Order: sequence, then structure tokens, then C-alpha cells
Amino acid sequence: MQRIFKERDRLLRRAARLTGLAGATAALLVMLVPGGLSLTALFWCLPLLLVMVYCLYLLGRSGRMRWVVLIVLAGVGIILAVGLTGTHPSGLNLVEETVIGCVAACAMSSVALVLVVSSARLVGLLAAFGVTLAGVLAATGGTKGSLVPLALTTSGWFSVALVGWWVAQSVPRVMERIAAIGRAHLAERHASELEAQRRQDARLLHDTVLATLTLLAHSGVGVSPAALRLQAADDARLLRQLRLGGLPTPRRSGVYTLEPATESTLGSTLESVKQRFGRMGLDVDWHGSGQVLLPSDVLDSFLLALGECLENVRRHAGVARADVTITDDDSTVRAMVTDAGVGFDIRGVSSERLGFAESVVARLRDVGGNARLFSSPGSGTTVVLEVPK
Repeated sequence: MQRIFKERDRLLRRAARLTGLAGATAALLVMLVPGGLSLTALFWCLPLLLVMVYCLYLLGRSGRMRWVVLIVLAGVGIILAVGLTGTHPSGLNLVEETVIGCVAACAMSSVALVLVVSSARLVGLLAAFGVTLAGVLAATGGTKGSLVPLALTTSGWFSVALVGWWVAQSVPRVMERIAAIGRAHLAERHASELEAQRRQDARLLHDTVLATLTLLAHSGVGVSPAALRLQAADDARLLRQLRLGGLPTPRRSGVYTLEPATESTLGSTLESVKQRFGRMGLDVDWHGSGQVLLPSDVLDSFLLALGECLENVRRHAGVARADVTITDDDSTVRAMVTDAGVGFDIRGVSSERLGFAESVVARLRDVGGNARLFSSPGSGTTVVLEVPK
């Protein structure tokens, strides 16, 4: 809140300086109208106007009361010099009335913008307005009491003070609402990050520990004891790293490491996927070229999704062989995983089963890719994976 008040005060100081300088400039232009003011009036008014301009500049920087006092005194001096040295005994001429109006209603009233921020300064505001009004009355009292400068002074001070009060009340509210929006945005972002982390943790659990536990629950049917021991050792090593506070980075399907990933060639990493499933009794026939350079995050997601598709073949298709065809064009790398297994009705898959949806579809979408599934009972299954280069 303290920062909000500082921003408010700086805005009011700059507004006071601009308003005051605009009034002083207008007064100077009117003073220079030929025959409008006497030489005596110009002799006193011009130096006082320079003092006022200098004090207005300093008021915009610090907002101290000393500059407010000097501005008011210089303005009263100009008003008295114009009124008491008038060239027409019967009353003020148009130029003299305009000069008094510009100085009193605009240049001097600008100090009201910095005097509405506290109760103590409101007392100074009333005092400054009273001194200005007294100076205008003294300058016009002996000339049939011209009402134009008086009306300009009153309306000018009232308008500027009202605008200053409105700004002083509105800025903290607006800044507080902006801060509230910022806090809401941070909270939403934090919630999104937590959700993304939860989804990543679910994928990690599904790809490693749950896969091993499933094998154990089925007594390792179709998998050699040596392969089961290797997979369990990988899971144990990952869990030990996580317990020490490491952040897992996927390297290949079912295997995570804490080492940072770099750009790799697809062909150099497909062999690890083939070896893993070969140990588990699923022969994979590879077709096409894998010599494609992919960013590390895209490569990791692509390989993990591919490994999950092969794991589904091994566990659900009822066959011991699958085909993987790798193709690419100028912008996309594709992998088509095909098996001649039992197949299934896609419409009959429960939405609560998150294996394919999270470990394949959502994982590829996170890196700008896509996955399409084709299957029917008795006709096998085909999955097409796509990722951008």
C-alpha cells in the first residue's frame, strides 16, 4: 500500500506541474499583448512569473510545502502588480482581467492537486485559496469590483481541487484492484503448474512402478526373471533419486534419469526401446529411417509415447510381434505402431482409464504433437503418433 501512495503522489505532483506551467504560459502570452499592461506592471510581473515557473518545476519533483508557499506568494504578487498598476482608473481592461484569471484560476490553483492527500494538507489548501481570493479582491476592489477574475478564481480552485481529490481517492483503489488481479493470476498459474506436475507424476508412476507391479501381479508371465529384475532395479534407482529431491527427466520409455537431456538423433535412441521390449518377449520390427534430429523434450515425449503403445501391445493385444514404421517430412515426424492382435471397441473404453489418454495423447499434445487410434475387435490396432521437428 505504501508503494501505491507513492505512485499516487507522484502522479499528482506531475499533474500539478503541468497544470501550473500551462496557466503560467497562458498568462505570459496575455502579458505580451501590446498595450495590455503598463510597463510598471510588466517590470514586476515578469520576474515573479519566472519565480513561479521555477517553483512549479520543483513542486513536480518533490511536492514540498515550501514550493506551494512560494507559488502562492509569487501569484499574489503578480495579481497585485496587475491590479494596483492598472492603466484604466474606471476598471480593469480585458488583458488585465485575463492575466489575473490565468494566474489565480490555473497557475496558482494547481497546488491544490498536491494538497488533497491528507488532512493536514487540506488546511494548507484552504489557506492558499483564502490568500489567493484575498489577493484577487484587493486587486479588483478599487475598480468597480470586477467579478470576472473572482468567478474564474473560485471556479478554477474548486475544479482543480475536485479533480485532485478524485484522483487521490481513485488511484489507490485502482492499484489495489490491479494488484488483486495480479494475485489471482499468480494463484491460477500456481494451480496450473500444480496440475501439470500432478499429471507428470501420474505419467511417471504409470510408466515405471505401476508397470512393474502389474508384472508382479501376473507373476511375470511372458517376461524373463532377468528382465523383471532389471526393470525393478531401474524403478528402485528412480525412487531413490526422487527421495533425495531430484527432478526426473525421461530418457526412454519406462526409464527416467536426473541427467539433463540434450538434442539427440532419433535413430540412436530407438534401439533402447527395441531392446527393452525384446527382453520382455515382444519382437518389434522397425521400418523407415530414424536419423532425425529432434529437440530433447520432443524426443523424450515421442519415445515415451511410443514405448507406452508397445507396452499396450505386449499386455493387451495377445500377440508377440508388432511393427513400428517411422516416417518424416519437412515439419513432422510420425510413428505408426501396428499389431494384428485382438483389437477392441474404442467406444467401449471407459473415460476413467487414463493410461493412453495421459501417457500418449496428453504427453504428445504438451509438445505440439498428436495421436490417433484405430482399432476394432478382431482386427488389431494401429496408433499413429506425430510430433513437430
